[in-house]
Amino acid sequence: MSAGKYRKDHTCLNCGFHVEEHYCSRCGQANLELKENLWHFITHSIAHYFHFDNKFFKTLSPLLTKPGQVTLDYLAGKRARYINPVNMYIFVSIIYFLVAYSPKRHEKPEVETQTEKAIGQNDKTVDSINNVLADAGLDKAIGKKATQTIAAQLEREQFRKMSFKNQEFVLQKLDSQYKANKSDVLAKTIDKYKEIHTVRNDSTYEAYLARQNKLPLLQRDGWFQRFVKKRSFGIGENSELINEKLEHNRPKQYFLLMPLMALFIMVNFRKNHIYYMDHLIFTIHGMTAFFLISIITQTLTKYIFGPHSTISDLINVAMLGWILWYMYKALTLFYQRKRKTTIWRMIWIFVLYGISIKITEVIIVNVIYYLAM
Repeated sequence: MSAGKYRKDHTCLNCGFHVEEHYCSRCGQANLELKENLWHFITHSIAHYFHFDNKFFKTLSPLLTKPGQVTLDYLAGKRARYINPVNMYIFVSIIYFLVAYSPKRHEKPEVETQTEKAIGQNDKTVDSINNVLADAGLDKAIGKKATQTIAAQLEREQFRKMSFKNQEFVLQKLDSQYKANKSDVLAKTIDKYKEIHTVRNDSTYEAYLARQNKLPLLQRDGWFQRFVKKRSFGIGENSELINEKLEHNRPKQYFLLMPLMALFIMVNFRKNHIYYMDHLIFTIHGMTAFFLISIITQTLTKYIFGPHSTISDLINVAMLGWILWYMYKALTLFYQRKRKTTIWRMIWIFVLYGISIKITEVIIVNVIYYLAM
């Protein structure tokens, strides 16, 4: 990348100090001509953002292929060749967020289509039973009654497997049919379906209250238990939206947990007598490498192979294996401990960090529920 045309005047335009060569020895500004073309302006701006010409790519290769080496070099004073750890982490985490986070469209589920498929499958089953009974030579009246009983049982089982919203759709449809053509058989079917719908694991807060009201007064839950239930139902009913917002805040969560991760590493390798800031730089480099690989895996699993494909599952397994390999190699190189000690310390770090992730997830979910819902 061209540095541009240097000025003949050796007086620094920024601080007025005498410039011996191309850069001011007092403030570091390049002694360049002020006029520049569009291409140089763009390329110089990009280079200035990274504070180098190719530092990002010079940092990228050893960061991914030699775990722990970049941190050792950086702490040893070899910093001119590498990008600042925080700058690189912020840039990579932004790219990761753009790749990994894709807002989902909240569309109403195609409950009618799902219901029709279920009914169609039941019809095929009933037809098969009719054929078997006919081949067996049973009386038509008996066979009809038997198939009706079996069909009703199949429909109830299918209804029980449906989601709560799909059950609501079916009940609304049955109520409309009952209003148009009152039938005792249909009324009994609706009653049985409503019973399944109401007591189905207390699927909604209303269903939970309905069941509570049927219990004796002394057996009912207290106000605090009802409060907890209401909150859990609210989170469950809005789980898709809450999970989306949770994923949206993942980069912030990881960033805020980095100092804690560094603390866990420091505690486990306290006999090395290393300053906390060194542990933190080691953690920042590790998280940056994790984001870089995640950008690749997320692109493959989300946009190419699909999140539920076999190849995506293999990619996720490979990603887990890479994390274990990278962490072990980085800890071994940076802390110079025995293999057994490193492995046990690594396990403890993962356990403590995993607990921290879960605790912060609970906090974030509750914040989202109470403030954003």
